Amino acid sequence: MTSAELYVQTFLKDSEIAQVYVKGARIWVPDEEKVWVGAELLENYTGQSAIKIQIEDSAEERSYTIKDKKRLPHLRNPEILIGENDLTSLSYLNEPEVLYNLQVRFLERNCIYTYCGIVLVAINPYQQLPIYGNELIQMYSGQDMGTMDPHIFAVAEEAFKLMSRFDKNQSIIVSGESGAGKTVSAKYAMRYFAMVGGSQTETQVEQKVLASNPIMEAIGNAKTTRNDNSSRFGKYIEISFNKKNEIIGAHMRTYLLEKSRVVFQAAEERNYHIFYQLCASRDLPEFKKFCLLSPEDFYYTSHGMAPEIDGVDDAEDMLSAREALSMLGIAEKDQLMIFQIQAAVLHFGNVKIHEADGESSQIKKDDKHLSIMCKLLGIEESQMRMWLCHKKIVTVGEVLTKPLTLTQASFAQDALAKHIYAQTFDWIVEKINRALHSGTKSTKFIGVLDIYGFETFEVNSFEQFCINYANEKLQQIFNMHVFKLEQEEYVREAIEWSFIDFYDNQPCIDLIESKLGILDLLDEECKMPKGSDENWCQKLYDKHLGKARHFEKPRMSRSAFIINHFADRVEYQADGFLEKNRDTVLEDHINILRASEFELVAELFEEKVDPNEKKSRAGSATTHPMRQAPKGGRSNKKTVGSQFRESLHKLMETLNATTPHYIRCIKPNDVKEAFIFEPKRAVEQLRACGVLETIRISAAGYPSRWTYPEFFQRYRVLAQSKDINRSDHRKTCENVLAKVIQGSVKKTPRGLEDPDKYRFGKTKIFFRAGQVAYLEKLRSDKLKACGIMIQKHVKGWLARRRYQRIIKSVSLLQKYGRGLLARRHAKFLRETHSATCIQKRWKGYKARTKYLQVRKATVVIQSAIRGYFGRMLFKKELHEHRAVTIQKMVRSYLARKRYKRVMRGIILLQSHYRRRKAKKELKHLKIEAKSVEHIKNVNKGLENKIIQLQQKLDSKNKEGMTLKEQEVYIKQLKGEIEKLRSSNEEGKKSSNKVSELMQQIKDLQEELSKEREDKQVLITEKEELMKEHTQILSKLSEEKCHLKEELEEATLKREQQEIKTDDELKVKLEEAKKVLQAEFDSERSHHQRLVKEHARLQQRLENLQSEMAVLTSPGGHKRTPSDISAISLESYTSSVSPDEVKYEEEGAEDKDQGYGTKKKKKAPAPPPPSATAIEKEMKDIDIGLVLKLQNKVKELERQRTELEERLEHMEEETPRGGSSTAVISNSAFDALKQQLVNADDVQLVIKLQKRIAELEMTKSKLADELDEREDEEDEDRSGFKITTPEFAYNNLKNINGVNGVSNTDRVDGKKKKMQELQNENDKLKREVSKLMKSISENVSFEKGGTNSPAGKEFMDSKKIEDQMRVFREQFTAMSDELERRREECLQLRAMLAEKSITTHAIAKESYGGMDDIVNEDNELALAYRTQKELNRLLENQLQKTEKDAKKKEDRLKREIRDLKQENEAAQKAINQYNSITRNLQLGPEAKIEATMQHEITRLTSENLDLREKADKQSDQIRKMKKMLKVYAKKLKEGDVAEIEAELERDDKQKSSDNGVATVKHLDRTYMGMLEYKKEDEPQLIKCLIMDLKPKVAQGLLPGLPSYVLFMCVRHTDYINDDEKVRTLLTNTINGIKKCVKKHNKELDRVILWLANTCRLLHTLKQYSGEKAFQTENTSRQNEHCLRNFDLSEYRQVFSDLAVWIYQTLIKHMEEVLQPMVVPAILDHEAIAGLTASKPVGMRGRSSSSANPDEEVRELSLDSLMKALNKYNQILSQNAVDPELVKQVFRQLYYYIGSNALNNLLLRKDMCNWSKGMQIRYNLSHLEQWLRDNKLNESGAQDTLEPITQASQLLQARKSDADVESICEMCSKLTTPQIVKILNLYTPVDEFEERVPISFIRKIQERLKSVKHDEDNTLLIDAKYSFPVTFPFNPSTITLDSIDIPESLHLDFLTRV
Repeated sequence: MTSAELYVQTFLKDSEIAQVYVKGARIWVPDEEKVWVGAELLENYTGQSAIKIQIEDSAEERSYTIKDKKRLPHLRNPEILIGENDLTSLSYLNEPEVLYNLQVRFLERNCIYTYCGIVLVAINPYQQLPIYGNELIQMYSGQDMGTMDPHIFAVAEEAFKLMSRFDKNQSIIVSGESGAGKTVSAKYAMRYFAMVGGSQTETQVEQKVLASNPIMEAIGNAKTTRNDNSSRFGKYIEISFNKKNEIIGAHMRTYLLEKSRVVFQAAEERNYHIFYQLCASRDLPEFKKFCLLSPEDFYYTSHGMAPEIDGVDDAEDMLSAREALSMLGIAEKDQLMIFQIQAAVLHFGNVKIHEADGESSQIKKDDKHLSIMCKLLGIEESQMRMWLCHKKIVTVGEVLTKPLTLTQASFAQDALAKHIYAQTFDWIVEKINRALHSGTKSTKFIGVLDIYGFETFEVNSFEQFCINYANEKLQQIFNMHVFKLEQEEYVREAIEWSFIDFYDNQPCIDLIESKLGILDLLDEECKMPKGSDENWCQKLYDKHLGKARHFEKPRMSRSAFIINHFADRVEYQADGFLEKNRDTVLEDHINILRASEFELVAELFEEKVDPNEKKSRAGSATTHPMRQAPKGGRSNKKTVGSQFRESLHKLMETLNATTPHYIRCIKPNDVKEAFIFEPKRAVEQLRACGVLETIRISAAGYPSRWTYPEFFQRYRVLAQSKDINRSDHRKTCENVLAKVIQGSVKKTPRGLEDPDKYRFGKTKIFFRAGQVAYLEKLRSDKLKACGIMIQKHVKGWLARRRYQRIIKSVSLLQKYGRGLLARRHAKFLRETHSATCIQKRWKGYKARTKYLQVRKATVVIQSAIRGYFGRMLFKKELHEHRAVTIQKMVRSYLARKRYKRVMRGIILLQSHYRRRKAKKELKHLKIEAKSVEHIKNVNKGLENKIIQLQQKLDSKNKEGMTLKEQEVYIKQLKGEIEKLRSSNEEGKKSSNKVSELMQQIKDLQEELSKEREDKQVLITEKEELMKEHTQILSKLSEEKCHLKEELEEATLKREQQEIKTDDELKVKLEEAKKVLQAEFDSERSHHQRLVKEHARLQQRLENLQSEMAVLTSPGGHKRTPSDISAISLESYTSSVSPDEVKYEEEGAEDKDQGYGTKKKKKAPAPPPPSATAIEKEMKDIDIGLVLKLQNKVKELERQRTELEERLEHMEEETPRGGSSTAVISNSAFDALKQQLVNADDVQLVIKLQKRIAELEMTKSKLADELDEREDEEDEDRSGFKITTPEFAYNNLKNINGVNGVSNTDRVDGKKKKMQELQNENDKLKREVSKLMKSISENVSFEKGGTNSPAGKEFMDSKKIEDQMRVFREQFTAMSDELERRREECLQLRAMLAEKSITTHAIAKESYGGMDDIVNEDNELALAYRTQKELNRLLENQLQKTEKDAKKKEDRLKREIRDLKQENEAAQKAINQYNSITRNLQLGPEAKIEATMQHEITRLTSENLDLREKADKQSDQIRKMKKMLKVYAKKLKEGDVAEIEAELERDDKQKSSDNGVATVKHLDRTYMGMLEYKKEDEPQLIKCLIMDLKPKVAQGLLPGLPSYVLFMCVRHTDYINDDEKVRTLLTNTINGIKKCVKKHNKELDRVILWLANTCRLLHTLKQYSGEKAFQTENTSRQNEHCLRNFDLSEYRQVFSDLAVWIYQTLIKHMEEVLQPMVVPAILDHEAIAGLTASKPVGMRGRSSSSANPDEEVRELSLDSLMKALNKYNQILSQNAVDPELVKQVFRQLYYYIGSNALNNLLLRKDMCNWSKGMQIRYNLSHLEQWLRDNKLNESGAQDTLEPITQASQLLQARKSDADVESICEMCSKLTTPQIVKILNLYTPVDEFEERVPISFIRKIQERLKSVKHDEDNTLLIDAKYSFPVTFPFNPSTITLDSIDIPESLHLDFLTRV
């Protein structure tokens, strides 16, 4: 489409044209370089053919020719519309305005996204921008399109919203040139879907999709001249969602892979990245076998001569690709095989085919690349060598082999290489789809199409033809969709619809794909045996040239053709079309590859059985070998063109069935530089991508749309008062438009309308293009006229006022000026007279002072000079004397030294001369002796021989002499050397002495000169001192005065410094305090984040457990190994999932509410834990178990200490010998406690258990020893020893016999009977010992193993049966014992009856027959009463024993029943556990080990419980022993009455404990505690926590549930029952968690339990007994403090629970407030008429929102204030701590402020002066609300500072002089936020000015210099939470004054 065709008709009449095209009007004119430039009219247009204009940029004047009046220059939009988010909101819609707006937004505001109707235009910034964070995704999530700035997230949100609301599939079509950013845009869209539609798997699908990117880039992307990472294929990714809108899978379809790039690349281009990555990684060990070389050495990678890309590491990319392949589940073996195939392709390209004789070809035998290629592919080299140069021809009866020419063989080689690569590509895509596939049924999807944009190059071939054909199809869908949206808008508004002409590219599509079209003729030519590109091109000319307007023929070519596409005219070269369309591969080559020894290679080339099968991937342009049919038959294989056409049709069907969303990516420049905009390149792409077509369609209708209220609000200035009807905005608008828009107005039944300029819809007014600009001009003129009128009157009033002020000021100035001058003259005269007097006195004083000073100085100088000369003369004489003495000594020394040296030299010379002379004489004598004549005569014959011998002897002698001389000479030399050394040393010493003497002389001379100088200086100093003395005396007085002044000043400064120092110290202390507070807050925040994370992980654990239960038990309920130990899987922090909506009722059997209970009743079995889950569970040891062990250790330590003290006391009193008792030391106890503190595993707990067992044994030994010693003492004192209870019982009977009758020694019958009773008692003792031994064996710990007896019961069912048999025997023994006791009682009674004799018999037997003495003192009556009391005592004891036996019998029966049930449950659990273990994939050893670890924890807890019971029983036995001892003593002493009274008191106490009614006193004082039974604990939790309604709680005492719970805790402390308090607190925590989770959306209930949890926490502190928390307690409250338990650890648990409830509350409040924030703070217009809206584009009409206006009206500032009032009211009703209330509203205000600011930063329409004022006014309401509710000191107002400063920034002046003030004002805003607001600032009226770019740059520079270490984030983290604290808040309510209302149904609680 040409630029002339892009002109838009403005629908203006001639009169209106004359009004618009006037002097000063701004227009657009074409330009060759910039495409369009702005200009200004220099004269009015009246219809002339040429008009004068001035170019704005260069100020050049031109004459612009107008050829057609209907083709006038494009008008420019007003400045207030420049930079709009939606281009369709512009008044003038044309190409230059679109281009200019995009350029302004991109360069000046750095906005890369812009709406153009339904299209999102994305300009590639070539730079990473911080606009894709998770916080931005949260901001766009749930927002309607058009409410926030353009963004790809907004498009993705619109698609997701339409899909989720209407269950309709969506598509996002991303298109653009290579390098425009299509792939990145598609990636961000998928990331958005993964975030908002993420399931519990946390975007695993997204990770897999993103993991496919490196793979697809490696095998499908390559470097081109336009892009370093260009996608050479198209792809369509379908992201599938389930009914919950969660991502469940994805699927990828690919289109038209550019296979020709495998064998050829243009200059400066590369092959696919995978080849270069392989070459870069060739040194890896696993790649050695590939025999890879550098890319330059391979033929297929060396065409482009550009093997490297700047900034890209191919080796690193290879690692990323391999990691991605592993993530997608592709095995390492398959990965290496794929790389091996790619390496084979590289080697295949290096195989050289040579021309042979004739028309044949051949490959040399030594071609190593062919060998490597065949080895890598696993095929036979000989076959490949053969069939690369030959082919088979199949005839009817035979098969012929035909050689191939060099050209044919080379083509076949390239075709095979392309085919191998394409098959590998398809295989990888199929694997990726399998990895992304989900087994869950998909209900809807969102597709993301990343496809190549329109392409045109210098040489366009078959690939560009297919790409442009696909873009033609997409453009057709785009045009129809835009047209459809326009039509729907008109129908919705009930506007008469007339057909809008738009560009329809159906003829162009028909030209390509219709019958006998281009593709049809191409397929037909491919079927011809001798078809050629020239013949096909000629057929095109014959068929379409001159008949189809979109088809043309080039002038100078016979093998090319031109197609007029919607974007441009493209010339295609026909060369290669047929071959690329056929894509022929020889069948012989394929058969060789199918026979490969590698399975994967053979799999790639398997023949597809049914290529049309539905499961085949649509759009995959796979290539199949062409078979040679017999008799020259043709293949039925589809061509590439037909395959592409079919896949394109399927894609179009998919897109037509979805709602499309368009993203057009624009490449701003070809140099890939950041933020550089080239208009030529941009406008080409805008024309090609259909953006301008959208503009044209919009402009052809009614592009400008206004709602009636918006139109009236902005243009009411044009209306007269009589035309305004505020109750009917439509009527008002009709009146206004009828008068302001002139034209052909006709009368219709509906009223006045101008169908050519505007239309009235139901809710909007529709304007033609240009009409809004015309209205803006009228509005501007009217405002200007009004402004001039206002200025006239205001300026006149100001001038008059100024004149009056000047007159008044002049009069005043004259009056005061004259008086001032007169006063000044008088003052001058006085000062002159005074100055004369002062000068006279001063001059006299100065003269006298000067004379006295000169005289005094002269005297001082004379004395100093005379003294100096005297000293100098003395020094000179002294120095001369010293010099003479030194010279004398030196000269004598030198003379002596010289004499000694000369004498020594003379002696040496003489001795040397004499020695030489003696040697010479000796030599002469020897010669004479040798020449004797008679020797010559005798030895004449031997003369010669002698001479020779003599010569030899002489030579030898000479040598010897020489050696001797040398030795002597050497010795002499050594001596001389020694002498020289000594002389040298002496010389040195002498020279040193000389130098020293010279130095002394020099020093003496210097001293002499100094003495002289000193003398002269002393003389001078004396004179100066005299002079200074006088001066000093004069100055001392002055200095004294100065010193006084300085002292006063120093004192003042010191005081000021002290004050300043104190202030600085205070400031530093405050700063240190703040730092410490900040650190404390950060620590607390970290702890609370951990608590929050713990809650989140706990919730996630529950979700995973429920999901596991669903996966593992789809058929119903199944028990798992966790049923073996249900308690081991529930720690004290365990809770119920939110899905649990029913609290279990109390049943007949006990429920598992924590620790120490028996079992669960009908509780659904938790899911089978995996090994990792069990391991994780066991790492967190049960806190209840550890607390129990800690308490046990403390109790044992206390008891040990008491026993040791008692033992020491006993030893001191009664020392005894023997072996000492083994007592554990303190160090052992300390080590034990340290181990307990650090207990972090199960083994340590087991060790601790054994340790406790040892301690208990030690304790029992100590107790036994103590008892023995006490018994010995008693034996010593009383004469008898009590060893056992039975013995004490017998003794009681014996004593009874003694006191009741007479002495037992004299009654033989009684002895006999007592002997029988003793035997019976012995037998009974043996049986009881046997029974106790059996019980202890069954309840004690085993020291040698890791399992408890309960664990052995679990593992061995036979032992359970044995134990049951033992219990039965025990029960039988107990029954026998009772029978024997009854018989014994009867025998005793019979014996007493027989012994009742007469008085006479008694007297005869005891008193010698004296009857008078009998009963003389009434002794018989006394004995009778004693006997009666003893009988009653024995009866009571028997009854008590009977009751105990009965209780024991019942307990044993219950235990037997429980053991049976546990046996059955254990057996079932074992069977199910075995079945599950077999089914699970985990190893059996790990599973058994994890299960046993669980069992160890559970059994440890059970063993501790049993041990505690055994301890209580042993304590009871010990007490009974002591009581028996006491009773025996008292019986012996006769205190029977006292014993009876004590027994009666005990019976009464026990009867009251057993529930027997007692008499209550009216004045009873309560102890502030509540008693309950352990079996009532679940009912207590249910009634007090689960069933408590907030309305009921509001009518009660605030915090009553917490008080009730603590009073129950107090009773457990009172009775010292640690097990009971532990279970109560654990169940309380779990109950509160269950309640809050179940009702987490009920604000009243959450706040209720937040208040009660905090109150319980404060109560635990207040009554803990710690002095820090007792400062405000009353004496009565101090009496209620805990005595036995230290619950400090539980306080931390309750604190964490309160933090979790607080976070749940804040989260719920934020969810409620979230939709209110923007309407209340940003949209709410409290000041009516202040803001004036501007026109919005198509994006203001989001199709996903039903009626957004209603939502805005419903949610306003009042809604927000009501919500805050409601929150405050509920918090007050529940008596939440005031400090906590402040923290709640501080967090809420932070959330409101951060959300408002984040929305402001993403909404351009909010950034103007009037909106700033509205926002500030709305914020003032929130601040006033804080003050009204006395929350202004909570810090909530400070959290609004950022949004407050942002509103102030919108209202502030923005000139260069205001840079500093703005930087100071915006202290809470970051630099990106300030710059963003200034960039978004848009004037609403023309009278406002835009913010200059230079001003923004200055702000940036200033902020950069001020804020160095600032966090440069754009959006505030709205999810940030302040650390919450719970300050201690004691209660004034005493526990004994609390009554429990009947409404709580807590009748089972008893006040103590």
